[in-house]
Amino acid sequence: MIYPKQRALNKEDLEKLCASYRKHNFIDADTSESYGAKRGLRNADGTGVLAGLTNICDVVGYEKDENGNIIPIDGKLYYRGYDVAEILNERTNQNRFLFEEICWLLLFGELPNKDELKKFSLLLDNHRELPEGFAETMIFSAPSKNIMNKMMRSVLAMYAYDEDPDHTSLENVMAQSIQLISQLPTMMIYAYQAKVHAFDHGSLFFHYPSKNLSSAEHILAIARDNQEYTKEEAKLLDTCMVLHADHGGGNNSTFTSRVLSSTGSDTYSTIAAAIGSLKGPKHGGANLKVNQQLADILENVKVINDKNMMTYLRKIIQKKASDHSGLIYGMGHAVYTKSDPRAQLLKKQLKEVVKNTPYEKEYEVLDAIERLAPIVFNEDKNTNKNICANIDLYSGLVYKVLGFNNDLFTPLFAIARIPGWCAHRIEELEFANRIIRPAYKCIQKTRKYSKK
Repeated sequence: MIYPKQRALNKEDLEKLCASYRKHNFIDADTSESYGAKRGLRNADGTGVLAGLTNICDVVGYEKDENGNIIPIDGKLYYRGYDVAEILNERTNQNRFLFEEICWLLLFGELPNKDELKKFSLLLDNHRELPEGFAETMIFSAPSKNIMNKMMRSVLAMYAYDEDPDHTSLENVMAQSIQLISQLPTMMIYAYQAKVHAFDHGSLFFHYPSKNLSSAEHILAIARDNQEYTKEEAKLLDTCMVLHADHGGGNNSTFTSRVLSSTGSDTYSTIAAAIGSLKGPKHGGANLKVNQQLADILENVKVINDKNMMTYLRKIIQKKASDHSGLIYGMGHAVYTKSDPRAQLLKKQLKEVVKNTPYEKEYEVLDAIERLAPIVFNEDKNTNKNICANIDLYSGLVYKVLGFNNDLFTPLFAIARIPGWCAHRIEELEFANRIIRPAYKCIQKTRKYSKK
């Protein structure tokens, strides 16, 4: 255990107090179940507790029969009623970028016409540069080892640059949302450059945003020292951003956005909190864990074939390998049963990109994990559970192929998800109009107070 340099208590006293805390405050799963508590806001069958209604996004992973039993089906993801798979197929036919169109769709509820899309893309393009002096005072002068934390602080700092930050009218929140969608990628790359310079002793460089670029092109242009990228690279990143743009109101970071919005809090506090939620390894940080697991497999499985992979995956499940957590990262999902459509769509494009490159072997390992992990898990646990790959299994390799450092894996998720966060914030403010307050049952017995 690593302790910060400054503590109010020394290490030994702190460990004793924490041991005492665990002894006297433990609540086990059986106790929760006896009270009917919905741990993690989950029903007994693992589905989420219905907390509200939305027009924004639908995540379909199963059906239920007349007895309420879950029937596995191939997953579907809909943005405002449109199948994301169909949207991406349209891009393939027309060879264009889609993220800007998806931002408009999520925010305003309808697809833009050509004139609306052109004006909106120009609006995003014109707002990518940060306020004068912001990068120097808010980012470079106080670098952080963690880019997500720096992005949170940067978003919060934008409050001071807003003439009317607390007003929650639709017009004001929409304007704030568009500005943050534009500027968050710039904040991310500048935060990363500051980190590399301050903590990794690398060269510091940063580029001002160029004009007439898509969001994906802008990110690649300011991320690379020579600002060069290919159209195929930008389209791959655009695909990843489209698939990450939203995932329903029930995912943790979007629900965080709704919780803060329900209180009437400002846009900057709300989006900063959503970023903090996404940072967690059980949420947005999972793609980094996949990459670490992939490196471990490549190091320890010398010959990649099904037999050797199944042997090592069994060791992982039995907590004898990898990080000893017993988890195969990138596998399983709270909603999807037979397949995660995002994973399948991203995998299809990734397969073409890595063909005849050094990354082809890594792709083959991920493909083997997707095929074999469900078999190994069900054999080891003596179950017949439906387990599918989720998007995290492949998104980390996408970022790696594009040359992004591990530090940027989860931040890239965040800049793709911000239009979804903003859309759900707006819906919560406009139509829910009631503070979110779930109940917690206190099981501590009453005691007579007396001084010791």
